[in-house]
Amino acid sequence: MPALVNYRGDDDYHTSRSFGPKDSTRLLSFYEPTCKRQRINESYFIFFEEEKKPSIEVLPDECLYEIFRRLPNGQARSASACVSNRWLTILSTIRNSEIENGSSSDDVEMMSSQENDGFLTRSLEGKKATDNRLAAIAVGTSARGGLGKLSVRGSNKVTKLGFTSIARGCASLKSLSLWNVPLIGDESLIEIAKECHLLEKLDLSHCPLITYKGISAIAENCPNLSSLTIEFCKNIGNESLQAVARGCPRLESITIKDCPSVGDQGVATLLSAPSSGLKKVKLQSLNITDFSLAVIGHYGKSITNLTLIGLQTATQKGFWAMGNAKGLQSLTSLNIVACYGVTDLSLEAIANGCCLLKHMWIKKCCFVSDKGLLSFIKAAESLECMQLEECNRISQHGILGALKSKLKSLTIVKCMGIKDLAQETPVDLTHFGSLRSLTVKDCTGFGNMSLSIVGSLCPQLQNLELSGLYGITDSDLFPLFENCNVGLVKVNLSNCVNLTDKIVVDLARIHGGTLKSLNLEGGRKITDESLVAIADNCAYLSDLDVSKCDITDSGLSSLSEGIQIGFQVLSVSGCSKISNKCTPFLKKLGQTLVGLNIQRCNLISSSAVDSLVENLWRCDILY
Repeated sequence: MPALVNYRGDDDYHTSRSFGPKDSTRLLSFYEPTCKRQRINESYFIFFEEEKKPSIEVLPDECLYEIFRRLPNGQARSASACVSNRWLTILSTIRNSEIENGSSSDDVEMMSSQENDGFLTRSLEGKKATDNRLAAIAVGTSARGGLGKLSVRGSNKVTKLGFTSIARGCASLKSLSLWNVPLIGDESLIEIAKECHLLEKLDLSHCPLITYKGISAIAENCPNLSSLTIEFCKNIGNESLQAVARGCPRLESITIKDCPSVGDQGVATLLSAPSSGLKKVKLQSLNITDFSLAVIGHYGKSITNLTLIGLQTATQKGFWAMGNAKGLQSLTSLNIVACYGVTDLSLEAIANGCCLLKHMWIKKCCFVSDKGLLSFIKAAESLECMQLEECNRISQHGILGALKSKLKSLTIVKCMGIKDLAQETPVDLTHFGSLRSLTVKDCTGFGNMSLSIVGSLCPQLQNLELSGLYGITDSDLFPLFENCNVGLVKVNLSNCVNLTDKIVVDLARIHGGTLKSLNLEGGRKITDESLVAIADNCAYLSDLDVSKCDITDSGLSSLSEGIQIGFQVLSVSGCSKISNKCTPFLKKLGQTLVGLNIQRCNLISSSAVDSLVENLWRCDILY
């Protein structure tokens, strides 16, 4: 019938004369079996077959581009991008500024504002990070609040094409993080710099192809840049930092780590720039000398947080100069790790030059001794928190002086020089310190005498962590608990394997009215008796960890009958005696729980776990 309907109108069938026998034969020939239809011209079938193809597909890319940029809204653009890779590619090349929708100028302005506020965050990692996915993000996010943060990690499939799509479709981008993306080079950053002028944060790690050209483009075109991190980028050097110093007046945070091309010239230029307003500076494993430290000490007037790690070529002279320059007038937090130039002398100079310093962290500084520690604490008048890690020249004498000071928080980790004083050694216990928080972790020499001194000098303790101290016993710890007259709030006794139920019962009895967090992980001698005491005395306890303890279903039953009014987190990981019988008790506790850890509890079956998951739908369960 289609051939009949579309047949030309000038044939004999439509004349006014009557049909004859020959005419009837010709007409009936259209209804002959298929084998006789070959007399019809084959061009008709070709014509109709071509009509079945969508006519828009035969248009060149330029025409599709003009059509797509006139689509009424972002939802229509997203739907079109799903049709084919070709359509996605074309749509991803359209800039937001090139989109027309026929609305009034006010509507266009309002829509642009809604689509470019940068509400959305996208993260791609490994095999999921491809150019096509970036193109889809560029098209899809513009209608849903605009892309604000993008992170791409560990991909060798992302190229300039993907970032061109992001640049053109995501003018709202404010944060960009690239980690181990080896094919991304200067061209990608240049595209971002051309379009994403709102960029505030840029993190680059393991990007070997990025050089001065890419960093310079960002510095020149992104005036709002406030945070820059550059790690393991071998081709970013002094010129790049100089470009940042010239073009980023709002830069507040800079992190440079393991960049062999960065030296004194770049760091000094960045820190001494007239427009520099840097507040947070982290320099790690760089080939910088005492000159850079002196520049930091002289020009770092706005720096509040300074971290120096692994500066092997900086000496005592540089750290001494940094302190004596007296330019770090705003510094409140200082972290120094594995810097052999930090000595007793330079430490005292730093304390004298940083009058507002409140937080100090020293790690792996092997030349710092008791003398330097005590001089530093005495000179740093505003100091509140001190953290010492792997400083093996620090002994019990230095710790004793710290306990008597105005410090509010003291953390000691793996300081092997700390050993208990001899019993006959005289210790002045008349001057109380103001310590509120004490952490002693993995210090094997910290024993009963040390605990006795802590208990005598620190009556205001509220937070106590004694972790990995295998030598302490119940009798060592009891005097400390008894002398804390303010009330302990947070207690961590993890991996103190010689503690028993007795000290837990004493803790619950003395401090049950204030205790909110208790960690007994690894207490092999902790049994159900401890849970009974906790249930009866600790009304405000919200976080309890009894992982790898010797507790049973009976102990959990007692805990579920306790007086706790806001119990939120419970961990019983690795408790081998807990079985399916604990399920109703956990369900009862689950009325307030938001976190439950039952990993490596082998006697709890999968069906019991499923029942818990079904009933405790508000609780995050690890199993």
